[in-house]
Amino acid sequence: MPEPIQDPYAVLGLARDATAAQIKQSYFTLVRAHPPERDPETFKRIRAAYERLRDPAQRLETDMRMLQPWPVPARRRRTPMPDLSAQPADVIAAARALSDLERTDWREHYGKVNL
Repeated sequence: MPEPIQDPYAVLGLARDATAAQIKQSYFTLVRAHPPERDPETFKRIRAAYERLRDPAQRLETDMRMLQPWPVPARRRRTPMPDLSAQPADVIAAARALSDLERTDWREHYGKVNL
Protein backbone atom coordinates (compact mmCIF):
# COMPACT_ATOMS: atom_id res chain seq x y z
CA MET A 1 0.00 0.00 0.00
CA PRO A 2 1.41 3.40 -0.89
CA GLU A 3 2.48 5.66 1.90
CA PRO A 4 -0.10 8.39 2.66
CA ILE A 5 0.90 11.84 1.47
CA GLN A 6 1.43 14.41 4.19
CA ASP A 7 -0.79 17.43 3.72
CA PRO A 8 1.46 20.17 2.26
CA TYR A 9 -1.20 22.78 2.98
CA ALA A 10 -1.04 21.95 6.69
CA VAL A 11 2.78 22.08 6.64
CA LEU A 12 2.67 25.59 5.18
CA GLY A 13 -0.32 26.62 7.29
CA LEU A 14 -2.56 27.39 4.31
CA ALA A 15 -6.09 26.71 3.17
CA ARG A 16 -6.65 24.55 0.08
CA ASP A 17 -7.78 27.50 -1.99
CA ALA A 18 -4.56 29.49 -1.39
CA THR A 19 -3.12 31.41 -4.30
CA ALA A 20 0.42 31.03 -5.65
CA ALA A 21 1.39 34.33 -3.98
CA GLN A 22 0.09 33.12 -0.60
CA ILE A 23 2.01 29.85 -0.97
CA LYS A 24 5.23 31.71 -1.74
CA GLN A 25 4.76 34.16 1.12
CA SER A 26 4.04 31.39 3.62
CA TYR A 27 7.07 29.43 2.42
CA PHE A 28 9.50 32.31 2.90
CA THR A 29 8.00 33.19 6.28
CA LEU A 30 8.46 29.61 7.51
CA VAL A 31 12.00 29.37 6.07
CA ARG A 32 12.98 32.48 8.03
CA ALA A 33 11.50 30.94 11.19
CA HIS A 34 13.10 27.50 10.58
CA PRO A 35 16.44 27.95 8.78
CA PRO A 36 18.18 24.76 7.62
CA GLU A 37 21.13 25.37 9.95
CA ARG A 38 18.96 25.25 13.09
CA ASP A 39 16.15 22.90 12.14
CA PRO A 40 17.06 20.76 9.09
CA GLU A 41 14.18 18.25 9.37
CA THR A 42 11.48 20.93 9.55
CA PHE A 43 13.15 22.81 6.72
CA LYS A 44 13.06 19.64 4.56
CA ARG A 45 9.32 19.21 5.21
CA ILE A 46 8.64 22.87 4.42
CA ARG A 47 10.71 22.70 1.23
CA ALA A 48 9.00 19.46 0.08
CA ALA A 49 5.55 20.98 0.70
CA TYR A 50 6.50 24.13 -1.24
CA GLU A 51 7.85 22.06 -4.15
CA ARG A 52 4.56 20.12 -4.32
CA LEU A 53 2.41 23.27 -4.33
CA ARG A 54 4.60 25.54 -6.45
CA ASP A 55 4.12 23.63 -9.70
CA PRO A 56 0.46 23.68 -10.89
CA ALA A 57 0.64 20.11 -12.27
CA GLN A 58 2.08 18.72 -9.02
CA ARG A 59 -0.42 20.73 -7.01
CA LEU A 60 -3.30 19.20 -8.98
CA GLU A 61 -1.84 15.71 -8.49
CA THR A 62 -1.46 16.34 -4.75
CA ASP A 63 -5.05 17.57 -4.49
CA MET A 64 -6.30 14.48 -6.33
CA ARG A 65 -4.33 12.12 -4.09
CA MET A 66 -5.61 13.79 -0.94
CA LEU A 67 -9.25 13.18 -1.82
CA GLN A 68 -11.03 10.82 0.52
CA PRO A 69 -11.03 7.26 -0.86
CA TRP A 70 -14.23 5.30 -1.34
CA PRO A 71 -15.21 3.41 1.81
CA VAL A 72 -14.22 -0.23 1.72
CA PRO A 73 -17.18 -2.56 2.38
CA ALA A 74 -16.88 -4.69 5.47
CA ARG A 75 -16.01 -8.29 4.82
CA ARG A 76 -18.59 -10.80 5.89
CA ARG A 77 -16.13 -13.59 6.56
CA ARG A 78 -14.31 -13.10 9.83
CA THR A 79 -12.25 -16.30 9.72
CA PRO A 80 -9.29 -16.61 7.40
CA MET A 81 -9.64 -18.74 4.29
CA PRO A 82 -8.30 -22.28 4.71
CA ASP A 83 -5.21 -23.28 2.80
CA LEU A 84 -6.46 -25.23 -0.20
CA SER A 85 -3.10 -25.92 -1.77
CA ALA A 86 -2.19 -29.59 -2.26
CA GLN A 87 0.64 -31.59 -3.74
CA PRO A 88 -0.11 -33.23 -7.10
CA ALA A 89 0.90 -36.67 -5.77
CA ASP A 90 -1.66 -36.34 -2.94
CA VAL A 91 -4.40 -35.43 -5.42
CA ILE A 92 -3.63 -38.45 -7.60
CA ALA A 93 -3.53 -40.79 -4.61
CA ALA A 94 -6.90 -39.50 -3.40
CA ALA A 95 -8.42 -39.87 -6.86
CA ARG A 96 -7.22 -43.46 -7.11
CA ALA A 97 -8.51 -44.30 -3.64
CA LEU A 98 -11.95 -42.85 -4.39
CA SER A 99 -12.37 -44.33 -7.85
CA ASP A 100 -12.45 -47.72 -9.50
CA LEU A 101 -9.23 -47.18 -11.45
CA GLU A 102 -7.33 -49.80 -9.47
CA ARG A 103 -10.07 -52.44 -9.44
CA THR A 104 -8.93 -55.74 -10.83
CA ASP A 105 -12.10 -57.74 -10.24
CA TRP A 106 -14.05 -56.08 -13.03
CA ARG A 107 -13.33 -59.00 -15.33
CA GLU A 108 -15.20 -61.38 -13.02
CA HIS A 109 -18.41 -59.36 -13.19
CA TYR A 110 -18.25 -58.85 -16.92
CA GLY A 111 -21.07 -60.55 -18.65
CA LYS A 112 -22.07 -60.92 -22.23
CA VAL A 113 -24.43 -58.20 -23.31
CA ASN A 114 -27.39 -59.36 -25.32
CA LEU A 115 -28.98 -56.86 -27.58
